[in-house]
Amino acid sequence: MALHFERTEYSARLERLTEKMKAEKLDAILLFAQESMYWLTGYDTFGYCFFQTLIVKADGSMTLLTRSADLRQARQTSVIENVVIWVDRVNADPTLDLKNLLSEMDLLGARIGVEYDTHGMTGRVARLLDSQLMTFGQISDASYLVSGLRLVKSPAEIAYAKRAAELADDALDAALPLIKEGGDEAAILAAMQGTILAGGGDYPANEFIIGSGEDALLCRYKSGRRTLDANDQLTLEWAGAAAHYHAAMMRTIVLGEPSMRHKELYKACVETIDAIEEVLRPGHTFGDVFDIHAKILDERGLSRHRLNACGYSLGARFSPSWMEHQMFHFGNVQEILPDMTLFVHMIIMDSDSGVAMSLGQTYLTTDGAPQSLSRHDLSLIQR
Repeated sequence: MALHFERTEYSARLERLTEKMKAEKLDAILLFAQESMYWLTGYDTFGYCFFQTLIVKADGSMTLLTRSADLRQARQTSVIENVVIWVDRVNADPTLDLKNLLSEMDLLGARIGVEYDTHGMTGRVARLLDSQLMTFGQISDASYLVSGLRLVKSPAEIAYAKRAAELADDALDAALPLIKEGGDEAAILAAMQGTILAGGGDYPANEFIIGSGEDALLCRYKSGRRTLDANDQLTLEWAGAAAHYHAAMMRTIVLGEPSMRHKELYKACVETIDAIEEVLRPGHTFGDVFDIHAKILDERGLSRHRLNACGYSLGARFSPSWMEHQMFHFGNVQEILPDMTLFVHMIIMDSDSGVAMSLGQTYLTTDGAPQSLSRHDLSLIQR
């Protein structure tokens, strides 16, 4: 069986979950987030693009309801013992199968939490689920129960995060020789992802971001490739991934002589990250991190060019995003605790001048100062 953690770790996670469920007065929870199932049991699949749910009762018993295609996936990657199959057919409604299963599990009239805020829960599924369970029991939104438990990482999880960071560094090392006049974005991407896979890593939970010229101002992946000019700018955002645990990095790399605007924006980025490192520690909140970001950049007249978030928690995630729920944005009262893996990014897009600058890396929080997981420093990269 291909488990990434000891069974004792999975048992400890289940105990933490059931304790939280009892505190929330839940008799059961329906997990639809693939990362929740993976964290709790090791279950590793992209089958969440179809209907599936892991039912966890307050007594610690678990049952997976899924399609036949994922039966062996569950057997070979997880500690789940009870798997029930719903059958693909015309006009299938697996939420009816779920309702019948919950009834068999003696959960009629029970208090049941549901993970609604996840990519494994489509709008159609939510409507069908609510219709089936409307009179079945007391249904509540428990979208953030498991994601909250996942915020603080265990030593074994931190080991995977550190390996992911090593792979991210290796990817940058592989890309740098290719970033030159005439360099091909396709070759750069191939070198980066290939290096991670060759190092035993995984595909990331979302595509790497690459853009040069005017596309350097984008912070999303887009199709299409370009060759680099002698004087150019290239924005990269990527992540190493090990056992699905991510460590992200971000850089805008300047080809040729940096413009004065490039230098000005880089200085704003690095000074802001330096200031954030002073609050990226216990005693502060995620909102405090954003406030520092906004204050410094706004004082430099960059309010129109910055984003409304400057990072987020990272961990084991599945497509379409490597971001966890908790982000650095205004008003977020989530406390910063030791043993979190947090990605801090500065992204400045000056559309007026056509100049981009970004800088980002993943940190491990401690009892004091945060620890960068990258061996690369934050110097401006020039080619």
